[in-house]
Formats: sequence, C-alpha cells, structure tokens
Amino acid sequence: MGYTLNFSKRAFKELAKINEPYYTSIKVAVTSLTDNPRPQGYRKLKGRDGYRIRVGDYRIIYDIFDSELVVDVIDLGHRKNIYE
Repeated sequence: MGYTLNFSKRAFKELAKINEPYYTSIKVAVTSLTDNPRPQGYRKLKGRDGYRIRVGDYRIIYDIFDSELVVDVIDLGHRKNIYE
C-alpha cells in the first residue's frame, strides 16, 4: 500500500517554472516518493522540519506522515535558492 502525495501551492508553482530536462526528472522523483518516501540519498533537514532529496541541481523538500501514509511536498527549487 503506497503513500498519498500532497503538494503545497508553493511547490506546485515552482514545479511549473522548471524547464526540461529537469522537469521530467523531478516529476519522476516526486511520484516515486509514494512507493518509497525514504529513497537512497534522502536527508533529514536540520533547523526545520522535513526531509530532502536531490535531483541534479534541484532539491525537493517534503514531510512524511507515516501514521496517515501521506507525503507532503513542501517546497522544491534550485539548490542556491531553496534553503533561504
């Protein structure tokens, strides 16, 4: 049984701004979180709640709710802008 994926408005807007070839890679990475919310290379964030995965120069920040089987995508963007 897989997890449900929820996007914040901010993450959805940022995803729409990203061009190919990164768009497809990010989309695949995000949808794969429903099967495995803790893929190889994921990190627990320090200083804020959530986890992050890398897709090229982009980062996807998300939170996992195991009791409800929900993955909540909080934000995504280029690595130089995402942690501000």
